[in-house]
Amino acid sequence: MHTRKRLTLAAPPPDPFGENRRATWCERLHLLGGQFDFETDSRALLHIVRAAYARLPAHRFADVTPRFRVRMLLTGNRAPARRAGEPPPVRPLAGAGILCGAMDRASFVALTPQQRSALIVVASEMLRYPYHIRYELLEFAVYVLAARAQGLVPLHAGCLGHDERGLLLIGPSGSGKSTLVLHGLLSGLSLLAEDSVLVTPKGLLATGVANFVHLRRDSLHFLASTDRAALLRRSSLIRRRSGVAKLEIDVRRLPYRLAATPQRLCAVVFISRRSAGSRPPLAPLRPSAVLERLAASQRYAANQPGWGAFRQQITRLPAYELRRASHPLVAVEALRELLAAEAAPSARRESATGLRAALAGGSGAADGKDMDDQLRVRC
Repeated sequence: MHTRKRLTLAAPPPDPFGENRRATWCERLHLLGGQFDFETDSRALLHIVRAAYARLPAHRFADVTPRFRVRMLLTGNRAPARRAGEPPPVRPLAGAGILCGAMDRASFVALTPQQRSALIVVASEMLRYPYHIRYELLEFAVYVLAARAQGLVPLHAGCLGHDERGLLLIGPSGSGKSTLVLHGLLSGLSLLAEDSVLVTPKGLLATGVANFVHLRRDSLHFLASTDRAALLRRSSLIRRRSGVAKLEIDVRRLPYRLAATPQRLCAVVFISRRSAGSRPPLAPLRPSAVLERLAASQRYAANQPGWGAFRQQITRLPAYELRRASHPLVAVEALRELLAAEAAPSARRESATGLRAALAGGSGAADGKDMDDQLRVRC
């Protein structure tokens, strides 16, 4: 009777990490200015990749597109037998030029931005949570690789636009940013991203992933019953780590406009929970107030390369506080006016004059000093 020899790292087999094993599937997608090759042997993981990134516009910043590799491995169902008092054995894993060792069936992601590669390992029982695989492992790898390899500033923000011009939307959780994004889409604006935007530090070109919008169910009460029913049929329910349940609406399955190219930022809008009352929802902000709010809301980005150049450029844009109006469409109309002011060089002065008149009266309390400078187009 032959006994099976136990393989160890001290006496390894010819290919212990599986470095030379070719993946069964490879999905090539253009995202966030780069070309991503996703490699996997798991049909379930391939489906998660396609659910996240299929049918998105290809964004490019330069003629030479950086290439990225993301290898996704699915570990088995059976936990290896272990002796009492011993930790789980280390399992060697490899992909995209990365070597790893995982104990038992842990799920993790490993990155090498210099090599533009990532390895994602998913325990099979995690397949019950596709949202967490996508959001906490896959999207983490994609965004970090794209940002660091291309020198982009990662912002926790959304972006709506029109004709290659975008408005950077910044607001805390519960401020109504996702509701504003949804109504902006319903009104014909194009979506660049709901809550994660990557920006070039000097040119202020922004890219993102326009795949999902996340809303509380009660946020749909502004919609007509037929529109609300249509969105509910096309959405799924996800639960955040905080325990908050939200509808996840796939905007690629609906007749909405997705930003076809990177958007050039032309204004910054900080979304506030404060009520506008009888005043216009938009109130201008001074550059000093902009820097203060950016420092408070973008702590991760403030520690990344390129932040200094980004700060200098972003303060040259007009900036506003958007206060809560009686209906999201009131706020959307204010955003449309901002974008219209950038529509054509010949219309800039006339649009700015109209917007100045709309904002006049009661806006001084929100840093209305130097109104002419704040309304000047700088894109």
